[in-house]
Amino acid sequence: MTGEDNENKAFRLLGILDVQNTPCARDAILHGAGGSLAAGLLHFLATSRVRRSFDVGFAGFMLTTLGSWFYCRMNNAKLRVQQRIIQDGIRNKVAYEGTSTTPVLLLLFQTICPLCPERGHWSPQRSDLSP
Repeated sequence: MTGEDNENKAFRLLGILDVQNTPCARDAILHGAGGSLAAGLLHFLATSRVRRSFDVGFAGFMLTTLGSWFYCRMNNAKLRVQQRIIQDGIRNKVAYEGTSTTPVLLLLFQTICPLCPERGHWSPQRSDLSP
């Protein structure tokens, strides 16, 4: 088999969305299917109107799919930012090791007390607080 055969076998939804290679697409479609089934069935049991229940089910599919997809993409973006910060920290560890102005120590004290450097509680020049 060549690469073209594998490419042709990829599942495409409506011919445009490659579900296999798009992050979060598979989970979003599955959540949307469950949401549409629940919304349509509950509306049908409550009202016994078939056409309106189908419309509610379709709206449930769209809302659940989009909501799940955006939530997943935002979590992936947040994870990539955290990974990038960790990679930068690892890259800069050797350069700042043993100094009193390590970026980790500065970030730690700024999160604990954001106004501490302005108030004089802590500054990078004070050596009594360094580890």
